[in-house]
Amino acid sequence: MAWTILILSGVLEAVWATALGKSENFSRLGPTVVFFVAVIISMAGLAYAMRDLPTGTAYAVWVAIGAVGTVAYAMATGTEPISLVKVLLLVGIIGCVVGLKLAH
Repeated sequence: MAWTILILSGVLEAVWATALGKSENFSRLGPTVVFFVAVIISMAGLAYAMRDLPTGTAYAVWVAIGAVGTVAYAMATGTEPISLVKVLLLVGIIGCVVGLKLAH
């Protein structure tokens, strides 16, 4: 259960990071609300997962999922250019997350 919550919290990290960028310094209401809701739920999920998982592992997985999700969304929407090198590096991050899960 902790791993599932951690993965969902990592996805929400990508949501709040994207919303933060779209909030334009908290001047746009919609993205600002999405940011605050997502960051609260994401942090609560991370805290919950840390009850059963080591802090370092949980934090590394949470950050990795959020980073990969944020970049993947930016590439999918055309905000960030896609390159083979970026895709391979993102796949490498995902591989490291899977490795942390298997090592646990």
